[in-house]
Amino acid sequence: MKAVIMAGGEGIRLRPLTSNCPKPMIPVVNKPVMEHIIKLVKAHGITDVVATLQFLADNIKGYFGDGSDLGVDLHYAVEDSPLGTAGSVKNVGPWLDETFIVISGDALTDIDLTEAIAYHREKGALATLVLKHEPNPLDFGVVMLDDDGRIERFLEKPAWGQVFSDTINTGIYILEPSILKDIPDGESFDFSKDLFPMLLERGEPLFGFVADGYWCDIGNLEQFVQSQHDVLSESADVDAPGIRMEGNIWIGDGAVVHPEAEVEGPVVIGQHSRVDAGAKIKPFTVIGDNTIISKDATVERTVVLNNSYIGVNATVRGAVLGRHCDVKRGSRIEEGVVVGDECVIGAGATISHHVRIYPFKRIEAGAVVNDDIIWESRGSEALFGKAGISGLINIDITPELAVRIGMAFGTVLQKDSHVALSRDAGKASRIVKRALLTGLAAAGVNARDLRTAPAALNRFTIRSTRCLAGIHVGSAQGDPQSVQISFFDSAGIDIDEAYQRNIEKYLLRNEFRRAFFDEVGEVIYPPRSSEFYINEVYRQLDIDVIRDAGFKIALDYAHGSSSLVLPGLLGKLGADVVAFNPFTSEEKTGLTPEELKESLDRLSEAVGVFRADFGALLDAPGERLYIVDDKGRVIDPHTALLVFVDLIGAAYQKKGTIALPLNVSSVADEIAARHGCTVERTKVSKSSLQHAALQRKVIFGGTSDGGYVFPRFMPAFDAMASFCHLMELLAKVGKPLSELVDALPEYHFGMEEVYCPWDHKGRVMRMVAEQSKDKELLLLDGVKVIDDGDWALVLPDPEEPYVYVCADGSDDASTDEMLGRFGEMVKDIVAGKLEDGGQN
Repeated sequence: MKAVIMAGGEGIRLRPLTSNCPKPMIPVVNKPVMEHIIKLVKAHGITDVVATLQFLADNIKGYFGDGSDLGVDLHYAVEDSPLGTAGSVKNVGPWLDETFIVISGDALTDIDLTEAIAYHREKGALATLVLKHEPNPLDFGVVMLDDDGRIERFLEKPAWGQVFSDTINTGIYILEPSILKDIPDGESFDFSKDLFPMLLERGEPLFGFVADGYWCDIGNLEQFVQSQHDVLSESADVDAPGIRMEGNIWIGDGAVVHPEAEVEGPVVIGQHSRVDAGAKIKPFTVIGDNTIISKDATVERTVVLNNSYIGVNATVRGAVLGRHCDVKRGSRIEEGVVVGDECVIGAGATISHHVRIYPFKRIEAGAVVNDDIIWESRGSEALFGKAGISGLINIDITPELAVRIGMAFGTVLQKDSHVALSRDAGKASRIVKRALLTGLAAAGVNARDLRTAPAALNRFTIRSTRCLAGIHVGSAQGDPQSVQISFFDSAGIDIDEAYQRNIEKYLLRNEFRRAFFDEVGEVIYPPRSSEFYINEVYRQLDIDVIRDAGFKIALDYAHGSSSLVLPGLLGKLGADVVAFNPFTSEEKTGLTPEELKESLDRLSEAVGVFRADFGALLDAPGERLYIVDDKGRVIDPHTALLVFVDLIGAAYQKKGTIALPLNVSSVADEIAARHGCTVERTKVSKSSLQHAALQRKVIFGGTSDGGYVFPRFMPAFDAMASFCHLMELLAKVGKPLSELVDALPEYHFGMEEVYCPWDHKGRVMRMVAEQSKDKELLLLDGVKVIDDGDWALVLPDPEEPYVYVCADGSDDASTDEMLGRFGEMVKDIVAGKLEDGGQN
């Protein structure tokens, strides 16, 4: 058998360690990870090996040569441009004339390849994927098998809502040479994205072998450090170099440890290294070759690469130091720090927690470094959550970070593009927006600054001007202490996950476009944005019908920026409005859940006192609308959405599709069908709903938390436009809101939040699907189990350690039963009480 080692990785998420080193050459216990892989295939009797290379290929060829030092016959295939995983293998196709194995050169593993090969032959497979159970499967391809081990379904790098299993693809494949005919020549083609889905659809014999051994994709710095710990703790069956001494201390050839040094294992000390008297080497430390640890220095839980120097009395804890680093006397390097190759840390300097320093930097003596030297913000962690980027001001969201985000966003866009910016009235939002504006201008992008304005005005400005994107800064929903940065694309809707990853990519690489002095972006203050917005809303409405209805309305602006636009919009509509909180406030930029309830209760009283036709509250960003009917009843958002569906169906002559998320009651489908409309279900995220609303057939969309979309005006949440459309719809049907609410079909919907640690989410989703395989399953977002019209949805939260269980039954008893059953199922899986079949 032959082996193909994929070794073309650049290792962007491992920077600064891979800034001038290919990812397969990153050392694990002082040996390149690719060397461990070559030794593994050799141990299983495979000596004919070819490595596919691209990034810094000469580094790899110069180290391994012809492979004879490791007992293999090693060949190389260098790609001029990336061909993808399958394309790389096709590139060496003439060499592959028998069953062969494909394995990554940048993942550490001790998986029993002999057993996997035997399984492949036993099953008569065309392709066998080696699989592992992974607690957090987000960064990997997720796979589902049938009872015979045949692959039924897989998805590459899913979002949490798409996770249907915790069984992931390790990138180790046993393949028959006939598979090569399905890979095009000279094109970028991927196994998991292109080839395997095609073969699966064709019904070819694709099998999965669930391995018991160790496997770690060294994709980021945390995994890099973890892999060292796993070898030292013997969780991975990978040989550490050197002679093993008492106390699990491995000493390399030629290394010298002074008798008065304190070394506490497990520890690896590389070849020809020196540990001086009084030095303290604490557990889970790896010292590279030719490295000096000076007198009274302390190194703990740290990886120090080759040819480095730790000075007298220096302290390094929980860090990673690159090659040829010089840490001077008395310096202090704290937890989570990563220092690139050939850096000098001056005497007495302090590098604070989680700072990254890229190669060839010099830190002055006595300096205190609190920030990354080269504008790095949060490393490999995802910045984006369910609603943009959010966090506490000057803790999570700092002006420095905002500048970098602005530069990254500007780099994604073309130079001299235009971006609309807006904010709420808060002082924190002002700071963040100005920093974003600075970053955009530095990247050569122009800003149309709407100043204090609702998000809807920003979205409209994008769609009606030459803007290619927009940014709105405001308080996070339900948490006025946090700032939220929302990003909009050229359609005025929230950017999708691919767009988000593109921004994060430039942040991670710190490769921002920098404008020259005559290319710096301009700041433009559009003078009539509100007027254009109001005129377009008027164009969408039947103003005469609204005016003839003569509505009396109690309206709460919640101190939001809608109060700067909506009064002008109401001028022609003939409504008698009693307004509450009709001005912006720097202190009141959002409502907590408790404050929202209090405000709605007050609005309910106002409806009764003023005998209003209904009451409405617009949230601070102007995106969500909350309603009180003419009897003073606060209409919960789920019911309000059903009312809108009913109104749309009754009032719109043109029938069409209504877009609703999966977690909305099936009664909505019944109401829509009654009026000749259909319902299209989307993922639960706001972005998914907005993208669905871009379809011409969609006439309305909404969520069960007060967000409504009227696509003929704008395919995004807009509480001001929704408020005006509500008046129009009520005027057209000629019925009071309370009558519409009372006429709704009875529905029984419930939801509960169940605690679920991050490392259990993948297993929870897999086991819920396994436990429900005799029912109809929908895996669009989470796991939706449908049983004779009733359904339950188990959906992991993408930001918090929770799983949401929603249920919609034929009566309260069935809904409560499903909530209890699936809620307990999740709890039992988390607690380990439910037996894990482990097949999928």
